[in-house]
Amino acid sequence: MSETLNESATSLSPLEIKKVPEYHLKAAGFWTRFWAYLIDLVVISSFTALTIGPLFDLMGWDDARILYLSPYKFAAAILFYGYFVLMTKWRAQTLGKMVFGIKVVSDKGIPLTWGTILFREWIGRFISVKILILYIVAAFTPKHKAVHDYIADTAVVHEKSYEKVEKTIAIEQSAHTV
Repeated sequence: MSETLNESATSLSPLEIKKVPEYHLKAAGFWTRFWAYLIDLVVISSFTALTIGPLFDLMGWDDARILYLSPYKFAAAILFYGYFVLMTKWRAQTLGKMVFGIKVVSDKGIPLTWGTILFREWIGRFISVKILILYIVAAFTPKHKAVHDYIADTAVVHEKSYEKVEKTIAIEQSAHTV
């Protein structure tokens, strides 16, 4: 039995352990994401005020902006969520993210799907908007991921900024190089 073990042990090729650099897109920090979101809110608020308000006035509809579930608020919510969904699907970034050079990517390394985006932007953002403290989670997580990023397996990263990560690999050497 020991002879068999020794024979198989001597037939193994030696392994060389190496550290190889890998470069990953750098995660966007909390403050970068915060300022990008504020720009998006200004864009959405301006667009809403310039389109929905005058439309309601022109049509003679009661905008009842005070009520929680008014037609005006419903139309504004459609614009709000539609903006984030469509911009993220078509460009992987909103106007605010474009200003700061950040974008949304899948954790799985695949293109963003409609399902991922709808889940991230509708469900995740709805939860985060209703419970504002959940946005702050991004300040304390290792890759600055917010709750809606965890829910949808996404991350927000810099477009052109990379971080170097050392990866340890084992390389099998052939018998003739030893």
